[in-house]
Formats: sequence, C-alpha cells, structure tokens
Amino acid sequence: MQLGVNVPNFGPGTDPGVLRAWARVVSGLGFDLLMVSDHVAVTPDVAERYPERFYDPFTTLSWLAGFSDGGLRLGTTVLVLPYRHPLLVARMASNLQEFSGGQFVLGVGVGWARQEFDALGVPFGARGRLTDEYLGVVREAWRAEDAAAPAVWVGGHSAAAVRRAVRFGDAWHPLRLPVARMRSVLADNALPGFAPRIALRQTDAPVREAERPAGVGDLEQIVSDLAELRALGAETVVLDPYHGDPAQTRRPEAAWRMLAAVTEQWRTGQ
Repeated sequence: MQLGVNVPNFGPGTDPGVLRAWARVVSGLGFDLLMVSDHVAVTPDVAERYPERFYDPFTTLSWLAGFSDGGLRLGTTVLVLPYRHPLLVARMASNLQEFSGGQFVLGVGVGWARQEFDALGVPFGARGRLTDEYLGVVREAWRAEDAAAPAVWVGGHSAAAVRRAVRFGDAWHPLRLPVARMRSVLADNALPGFAPRIALRQTDAPVREAERPAGVGDLEQIVSDLAELRALGAETVVLDPYHGDPAQTRRPEAAWRMLAAVTEQWRTGQ
C-alpha cells in the first residue's frame, strides 16, 4: 500500500518556498504521492476554512513536477470538476501526466461552497449532474486524442458519489471518514479501486469517540487505521495533516514531525 500527503496549497504561511519545502519533506520521508486541493474564487465560505493565498492546483503541480525526479506521484484531492470546462481539464490533466512522467492522479469532486459556485456562474444545484457529464467528456477527450490519461479518483461518499466512482473512476476516494463507514460502503458496492484520504491528527492519548475519523488518535491508533485500510484493499492512503486552522500553515514543522512519526512506526511494523 502506498502513502500520500495532502499538502496545503493555501493559507497565510504558504508561498513557493514553503511548497518546495513540503515537496522535499514528502519525498525525503519516502511518501509516494503529493496531492493539493482546489478552489478558484476564495469567497467568504471558502476563506473561513481555506484562506488566501490559494495556489491553483494545476499550476502548482506543474511547477513541482519540474523539481521532481519522477519518483513522486502528484495529484489533486480534489479538483472541483464543475468549475472548469471539461476539455480544459482533459488537456491540463494529460499535460501533467506527461510532465510528471506518468505519475499524475486526477482526484475529482462535486464541490460544496455555494458562494463560490455563484461567483463562477455555475449552478450549485446542478453540480452532481455536471460532474457526471464532465467526467464523460474528459474520458472521451482522452480516447479521441489518444492522450496520456491519468488515474481518476472520484471523491465523496454519498450514494451518487459511489455510483460516479463505479461508472467513471479508477478508484473511490472518500475524505475523512471513520474506518467503519468506509468498510460498509466497500461491502455494499463493487468499486473499481479504493484510495481514501484520511485525517492526520496525532493525540497524546487514545481517542475513544464512537465515530472517530480514521487517522485521528494516538500513534498506535493511526497505524492501526492504516493496517485496517490496507486489509480493506486500499492501494493508496493519503494523509491530511491540515486541521482547519489557517495559522497552521505558518508552522508546517508540526505536521512534518507527525508525518515522520507515522511513517517510522508504519515501516517498523511491516
């Protein structure tokens, strides 16, 4: 099972130098995949969680691909697909697939920020239908142009999102769920693959919440979650060390220490 990291490409502490430092840390710790998130218009509902500055994922990953030796996969977790014309997404994704040496993952989702949809002139209520339509267009564009096609991970855990992953995806990519919730979905659906993104929040003592999200707890719990996800068939697990506080982006060293502790413990138990 491969491990990835969702790197903050936003916030008051993030700049090109910090993004390069993140890439060095992720690669140096032996992670397989570096992923970034997506917002286009940082409207008030977005800024509350993910404030400016917010670097475009395609631009950021293209830039980081230039510093990579090809050993680190790159991806989006997740691109809000209805925000961009699907032919543009198809072209940018296939370009990144080439720039990264065939190591790009296109994670996609429907989005949640109503004000951002309004700012972009995209109907919020149609976002699910548009995502399905656009995925079909993207897939057809790659086939028609014989373009380099990256892996497509479909985010979300609603019934519609699961159907979308089955129809269009190479993997289901749920975000920040308890292990039991993911196990239930996997038991009830024949999914093409499984590549979850989980939280990474290490605590001093075990967390006893009934609905504890995977990746939240002491080191033993986090490593146990990884082992359970591997047993469920996860090909890749993406760790997300951002907990919603923009000030965290000014102090990435804390996240780096957590990532180092988890990878060391995980490798020791293999």
